[in-house]
Amino acid sequence: MIKTAVFSGTFNPIHVGHLVLANYLCEFTDVDEVWLMVSPLNPLKEPNTALDSKLRYEMAKLAIDDDARLSASDFELHLPQPTYSIKTLTALRDNYPDREFSLLIGADNWLVFDQWKDYQQIIDEFPIWIYPRAGFEVKIPDFMPSVKLLSAPLVEISSTFIRQSITGGHDMRRFVPEEVWKYIKTNRLYL
Repeated sequence: MIKTAVFSGTFNPIHVGHLVLANYLCEFTDVDEVWLMVSPLNPLKEPNTALDSKLRYEMAKLAIDDDARLSASDFELHLPQPTYSIKTLTALRDNYPDREFSLLIGADNWLVFDQWKDYQQIIDEFPIWIYPRAGFEVKIPDFMPSVKLLSAPLVEISSTFIRQSITGGHDMRRFVPEEVWKYIKTNRLYL
């Protein structure tokens, strides 16, 4: 079985912090690969000004470069909306029986995980990796052995900061992969 972690996000835009985390998961856990799953919109968040999903997916593909352990995925974009993690994970398991899927979420999401649709089913059926976020204390009950906190380095870069900075005329070329920066500049995104 190929161990595949699903890292869902709007990736608006994808940045080096996302890639550091995906790389960490492949290097320091038993995960074989990470699928960067471009999401339409988190059902728990207010509608925002996310770029069209096709543009965000293109940037995710550009970001992974030639790292065979990472894949950009638009799988969730083809599911009925709104998407929920349980539906995505179940559909992935049905479509890819040669893989064991796990879910990667941030500490901020773990604190509201009980608000997720069918959250107990996710805990029961899929391993969960939690990455630390500054200001969010993670407590995992002993009766949830499938939930693990990563010791990944804190990379406090946000897509919101990058978008706002680009809009403000700042050069953000070191915050995103080189090919993503070229794509943003060529297509005049976030201006």
